[in-house]
Amino acid sequence: ASSAASDVYKRQIPNVLIRIVVSMILGCVIGLDRGLKKRGAGTKTNTIVCLGATLVMLTAQYMEVYFPGKSDLSRMASQVISGVGFLGVGTIIVSGHQVRGLTTAASLWACACVGLAVGIGFLDGGVIITVCVLISLHVLPRLEKYFFRRSKYLSVYVELETNGSISEFLEKLQENQIQVDTMDVIKGKTKKTPCALLLTLRLSTAYKSTYVEQLEEIPGVNSVDII
Repeated sequence: ASSAASDVYKRQIPNVLIRIVVSMILGCVIGLDRGLKKRGAGTKTNTIVCLGATLVMLTAQYMEVYFPGKSDLSRMASQVISGVGFLGVGTIIVSGHQVRGLTTAASLWACACVGLAVGIGFLDGGVIITVCVLISLHVLPRLEKYFFRRSKYLSVYVELETNGSISEFLEKLQENQIQVDTMDVIKGKTKKTPCALLLTLRLSTAYKSTYVEQLEEIPGVNSVDII
């Protein structure tokens, strides 16, 4: 039985090499796209993640050939999918009122999934998903900007001189007929220390620059940033 299994696996060696090469290429393509944008996880990281995931599935298949009924392909795959999340967390950076690295973390996770698909022999799925990931990374941001310019919602980060300026600021918004959809307050330690507001405003027109200028002219406002 052992020799028969060995013969089966030897016949699969060319297929195994093809999977490894395809995995390396696809991981490199995804990583290169991120690396050119100077993101946290570039070509090396994505390629290694994709190859590692491929090796896990090849190992699981190897175990199934030599130890039939004693291995679980889906269990090893699930460990990769959950485990790569820890790597993705390291690429997420919270800076001030902005969060960066979520797309990089998502691409790492998707790259691991591509590696799993290629490792088990589902090359078509791995290639198609890689193309879809690249389209998402390049086309969707442009589509998002198109709709953002025409959206009547505006998210802003507003810094005020003191905590006491909040009520005056909200009164000025009402006077200018600017509707507040949601608001989060980051108060200072005392009433006279600076504070910040995270606001989502509902606008009557899509000309956002006009509203930003109105906010900056309100007394007690230090700065206004579009999120």
